[in-house]
Amino acid sequence: MAMLRAGLIQMGLKGTTDMAPEQIRQKMIEAHLPFIEAAGQQGVQVLCLQEVCTQPYFCPSQDKRWYGAAEAVPDGPTTQLMREYARKHAMVIVVPIYEEEMPGVYYNTAAVIDADGTYLGKYRKNHLPQVAGFWEKFFFKPGNLGYPVFRTAYCKLGVYICYDRHFPEGWRALALNGAEYVVNPSATVAGLSQYLWSIEQPAAAVANGYYVGAINRVGTEAPWNIGEFYGSSYFVNPRGQTVKQASPDQDELIVADLDMDMVREVRDLWQFFRDRRPETYEALVDGR
Repeated sequence: MAMLRAGLIQMGLKGTTDMAPEQIRQKMIEAHLPFIEAAGQQGVQVLCLQEVCTQPYFCPSQDKRWYGAAEAVPDGPTTQLMREYARKHAMVIVVPIYEEEMPGVYYNTAAVIDADGTYLGKYRKNHLPQVAGFWEKFFFKPGNLGYPVFRTAYCKLGVYICYDRHFPEGWRALALNGAEYVVNPSATVAGLSQYLWSIEQPAAAVANGYYVGAINRVGTEAPWNIGEFYGSSYFVNPRGQTVKQASPDQDELIVADLDMDMVREVRDLWQFFRDRRPETYEALVDGR
């Protein structure tokens, strides 16, 4: 039996949104470090943090001062620090961050660091909402790196970010690229999305025969107060069953052992990849 010990960290904002982005980054990193250390002590092999983990979810605003929250990936301070912790604990770490490629070009990104501290690459969020309370296109360009799968020390790992999860095409692309475990770091508030939170990741896990780790933040963030981030981070297996779930309102590390043999078992039973008919799907990608 091939077991993967996985961890997810959910957290509320530390500090206040009237602080400088650099100050918030420092507070958020300081708050994360004890949980990262705890994950290492518990033998976590793959750890994922929440969307834009060093900042508030600032997209309810259209305030350009938040451009100052962005940093380079992989050369910025957060990715470099997480490389040290990955090496220290022989732990793969997924670090969702606000990335500056160059002045005026920003992405919602997740850096993937291998268990020896090697930077493996990054995923840039492909699908961006642009509705009241979620003005993401003011802050981010759509991703341009496709749907990479990272061959880490412990598994073939994919990343999908928050709003991406509403689009089944990317989930499938990650599966076809070889993913065995996909993490979905998010910043999701109560409302219609809370119901979807409980069904979309399990549906994706079943349709694609892999594990999913879904991460959300907790609490409210003034002055925007667009709703309460409801936590409830969880792991789901390739049968769509919840393996373990976090609380709705606490800073928390959850850890679960994932039986990776189930990936092959389920894919051999449900032959969705064999029975696909890509030659009939042209209308899905013809631009309409």
